[in-house]
Order: sequence, then C-alpha cells, then structure tokens
Amino acid sequence: MKFQSIITIDRHFIEQEKRFPYATGEFTKILYNLSLAAKIVTRDVRKAGLVDILGITSESNSSGEVQKKLDMYANDVFVSVMNHDGIVCALASEENDGLIELDESSWGGRYVVVFDPLDGSSNIDANVSIGTIFSIYKRVSPAGKASELRDVLQPGYKQIGAGYVIYGSSTMFVYTTGNGVHGFTYDPSCGEFLLSHPNMKTPARGSLYSINEGNWVSFSDGIKSYISWLKETDKPTGRPYSSRYIGSLVADFHRNLLYGGIYIYPGTEKAPQGKLRLLYECNPLAMIIEQAGGKATNGTRRILDLVPKELHERSPLFIGSPENVDKAMEFLNQSPA
Repeated sequence: MKFQSIITIDRHFIEQEKRFPYATGEFTKILYNLSLAAKIVTRDVRKAGLVDILGITSESNSSGEVQKKLDMYANDVFVSVMNHDGIVCALASEENDGLIELDESSWGGRYVVVFDPLDGSSNIDANVSIGTIFSIYKRVSPAGKASELRDVLQPGYKQIGAGYVIYGSSTMFVYTTGNGVHGFTYDPSCGEFLLSHPNMKTPARGSLYSINEGNWVSFSDGIKSYISWLKETDKPTGRPYSSRYIGSLVADFHRNLLYGGIYIYPGTEKAPQGKLRLLYECNPLAMIIEQAGGKATNGTRRILDLVPKELHERSPLFIGSPENVDKAMEFLNQSPA
C-alpha cells in the first residue's frame, strides 16, 4: 500500500502563517488553541450520555434562551484555553452578555476572538450534530490598555480568520485565513486533526435548500415564491430541489458547503432580523463561504459589509452556492417584503 503524506493541523497552521508578512507565531498560536479546545470538547461530547453534562441549567444566555449544561461547559473550555498567554486582548461569546473579562496580562494582546461555543445546542439531548463557530480580528484600540467594545464590533470583511468545528460522526475542524478553506478530520487514535479536505470549494449550484418551513406563515411573499419555485418540476434547472434542514446551523452549512445549495434564515413577522447572530454565526460562515466560492447576504447587502452595532445583533442570512443565492435574491427583489 502506497504511503500518503500526512499533514497535521499544526503543520498546516505554520505553513499558512508563512504567507503573512511580519509573522510572529501569535496568530498560529490562536489557531492551535482553538483546535486544542475543540479536542477537549470532542472528548466530552463523545461521553455526553455517560456523565452529567446533558440537560439544562438554571441559567439563560444573553438572548434569554435556557442554557444547556454542555453549552456552558464548552464556553468555559474555549475561554480557559484562549485566556492564558496574553495574545488575545478581547473575547466575546454568544453565551455572555458583554465582553468576557480578562486580566491585565491580556492588555498587550493584538487579537480578538469571538465565538459560538456550541451551535445547535437545542439538539444536544437528541444526539444530533452540533458545532463551534469562531472568528478572529486584529485589535483596533491602543495596546497596553484594556480592550474596548470597538475591538469586537468590526465588519466581517476585517476578519483575518474564521472557522467552525462540527461534532458529528467524526469531528471536523474547518478554517480559513483568507487563503482558501481547509478541513481537518480528527483521528482519536493519534490525537491529531489531519488534513482531509484541502482547498474546499462549494459547487456553483446545488440541489439542496435548508429553511425552517414551520415559519412559512411568517415568510415574506418573496421567500414563499422562491420556496414554491424550488418545489416545481423542471428538469433543465434540476428542480425540484431537496429540502434538508437539521436545525444545527453548522451541520446544515457544512453539508451545503460540500454538496451545494442554499441555507436561509430570513426575517419573520415575529423576528424581523431573523434568529442568527451577526458576529458569532453570520460573519464567520460568510467569510468561509466566500473563500469557498459562494455568497452570503442578508437579503439586501453582503454579510461581510455589515457594521455591527451591538454584541448580540441579529441578521437574516442567505448563504451557499453563488447561483442559488443569486436566484433567491431575484425573488426577493421582485416581491414586496
């Protein structure tokens, strides 16, 4: 059997950083820490039914949602791993109301990390795939002092790195630093993430669509028309499309990234800005999909051009293969909101 070259995630991080001028190794250290946290969470997700980390706590997160035990555990893991070497000056999590408080050793840090520690947590107890989403920015406030809110409230196009981890039948770490999208599968036998999906590209058009059709009565006329069009039979355009909706954003996004298609979480009458958080979910996945050849919009503007005004701001999201997103926008622009 011919031996194939093995590329670990650490080696890949180092090779990627060589492309950056004036690299110091700090950025690579952040990525390494994120992958380490993912390994720890993977270990405990795998034994979730055997130890007391399933179920709910008595606490609610910043959005008033009841927090799962594993949510809080994952949050603590990522905060602990990121907050010990003085490289990161600011941390923000979907599970915390404000910036996470760091000590003075962080004041010289040059980077900012924002993350959703456990996306899809409503599916935890049902053993459905869940994930972690993260993005990295450069600091904009003066070094040597405590970080400021403006360090986090940056438009998505200023991200210097983004990624997600999916805890499914296997654990995958997918990331970009602006030089393509690369996926690594965790091999528990050697404790390493190994390159399995180099230079990931999404198809120009796919035959999958992902949307919670339970919200149909609250959809705009444009959304309803587009979904109805997807269900019509028309062989030249590959219709009807197949509906696939897991309810874990990372899982739905990952599948559509690989196979092609569109994920939609629009605004509704009840939630005009949708459900998804701009900083923690929309921005990082938008950077990834664009690097993979796809598109992401809120229905009127490119996601990465939006300037967040608050930590937990929400945004509608249309994301996926470019032709699918363009077609959805045609329907939105033809119909009143």
